[in-house]
Amino acid sequence: MGKTLYDKVWEAHEVRKLRNGQSQLFIDLHLLHEVTSPQAFGMLKDLGLKVRYPHRTFATVDHIVPTHDRTEPFQDPLAQAMLEALRENTKEHGITFFDLGSGNQGIVHVIGPQLGLTQPGMTIACGDSHTSTHGAFGAVAFGIGTSQVRDVLATQTLAAQKLKVRRINVEGKLGPGVYAKDVILHIIRSLGVKGGLGYAYEYGGSAVEAMDMESRMTLCNMSIEGGARIGYVNPDETTFAYLEGRPYSPKGAEWEEAKKRWLAFRSDPDATYDDVVTFRAEEIAPTVTWGITPGQAIPIDGRIPLLSELPEEERAVAEEALAYMGFQPGQPIKGVPIQVAFIGSCTNARLSDLREVARHLKGHKVKKGVRALVVPGSEWVARKAEEEGIAEIFREAGFAWRNPGCSMCLAMNPDRLEGDELAASSSNRNYKGRMGSPRGRTVLMSPVMVAAAAIAGEIADAREVFGIGR
Repeated sequence: MGKTLYDKVWEAHEVRKLRNGQSQLFIDLHLLHEVTSPQAFGMLKDLGLKVRYPHRTFATVDHIVPTHDRTEPFQDPLAQAMLEALRENTKEHGITFFDLGSGNQGIVHVIGPQLGLTQPGMTIACGDSHTSTHGAFGAVAFGIGTSQVRDVLATQTLAAQKLKVRRINVEGKLGPGVYAKDVILHIIRSLGVKGGLGYAYEYGGSAVEAMDMESRMTLCNMSIEGGARIGYVNPDETTFAYLEGRPYSPKGAEWEEAKKRWLAFRSDPDATYDDVVTFRAEEIAPTVTWGITPGQAIPIDGRIPLLSELPEEERAVAEEALAYMGFQPGQPIKGVPIQVAFIGSCTNARLSDLREVARHLKGHKVKKGVRALVVPGSEWVARKAEEEGIAEIFREAGFAWRNPGCSMCLAMNPDRLEGDELAASSSNRNYKGRMGSPRGRTVLMSPVMVAAAAIAGEIADAREVFGIGR
């Protein structure tokens, strides 16, 4: 009987089975940021322990860093203290730290793949739920809590419960103006925000195989929003082409050996899955959220559902969402005015995202009264965007071009919504107060759709605004 990639990676990293039924799992790559690491390092100190394998741990700063003025000390003393703690802890334990101005600082889930740290067949852990992003490379990657960060620092292992595997096929060809962000919002809308509980999601099918690596990262990034702790894509030639020549990728003869090893981790053709779901790519339209969960989403030309159209168990949350968002059942989502447009986050702040937006944005202007900002995912992305003239296209259109960081996605920094502003956002979560204001509202969509909303001053169909597909 064939095995899935998840099975193979798990078996290759299982140190032993624990009496409670969990596995002690070896972690190949541990990624740190400034928010969940200070407490973990403090626990190590209290226990008199050192980091077991510092060469397997890498750190950056992203959540709390200001994207407008990065002059130190930061205006927020807590943010400054977090940064200084990370500097001190990484220096003390011999951990590589990609600090501000290093050329490689950025959102942790952007810089891992960008540097070639993320590789097929790995187990990867980070104190951040969107670690599932790295699964795009055929890795088993997941977010962990602070006590688990401590465990990995001290032992390079953690206790974990094996998941079931659901295969999600997306077959066919995506239409013009439809991107990976639309695909994952469509999947979450269909399967539900709790549909993936207890599962790892394996994405496949002709539409996924046709995606570039950064699109696959977007897909895997939001697996957690669908309830799955892990999302992954089997490694292939697209994976290898992306990784070749990256700073931490294997070189020379080791590269050829690595590719053979990585291919061996692919799911077998006769692998058995706990569940299989198939979607048709042609049926997926540009998709936007209307509520307070990523599953509350509709096609751009759709209408917000009537409560009577929803399953009974979803009606209470829908009613709460409508009251919070200020929307009405049956209302079209297109044409709703926005006040903020945000392009950024670990979901959609990579170079390909910015290139695609710039391709359509050139010659357009942000609507008067809309506050628009674009936050590159890393210093490397920002540098390349400057070199290619992408940054200038955004500036000429009226977007504020910022320094790398998580920014408005979770607002642990100065980038925040004010009052009940409504933001068109390329980020991953639309929970109440997520973007910094307890009354602020978020509508999730692809970066190109965010740009269209910024130009129109309202939620709009990018295919119409930019003439995509004509």
